[in-house]
Amino acid sequence: MAGLEHAATVTTAPSLHAGLRLARALLADGEQAESRFAQALQAVHAQPFLRAYTELTFGEWLRRRRRVAESRPPLRSARDAFDALGAVPWGERARRDLRAAGEQSGTRRSSAVDRLTPQELQIAQLAATGLTNREIGQRLYVSHRTVGAHLSQVFPKLQITSRAQRRVS
Repeated sequence: MAGLEHAATVTTAPSLHAGLRLARALLADGEQAESRFAQALQAVHAQPFLRAYTELTFGEWLRRRRRVAESRPPLRSARDAFDALGAVPWGERARRDLRAAGEQSGTRRSSAVDRLTPQELQIAQLAATGLTNREIGQRLYVSHRTVGAHLSQVFPKLQITSRAQRRVS
């Protein structure tokens, strides 16, 4: 923590500061921990994964303190966010905690995006922002032909025929 605290004094990196708030909450005792979780949650609005992780750890913390009913909303929120992000292992962890809190949580529904490889997903996301194959290739250090080949695999998986048909999230 001391090293991270020092790093936070010389950088404005939002993820470092948000991570530090979460670490302080996890290391705090009792009522102080709860207020620190609240601070950590306020700091991560623009960071979906970190927000979901913070909600997950807060829900786990509440459940371990036998505040089962209070643990469910942050656990549900974490599960839904992880599902939306495609973070399958994290979504399953939230589901396990929800079950431990006495709530049934259905299995995650797969989407067309789940069928994409990580490289295909990255290219599809960049294409959805309106970049050309050449611009995508420059960002990913691959040729524009490689980008085109990946997109030719992506479109059938997403059941689309052009970039304009679908925005990948």
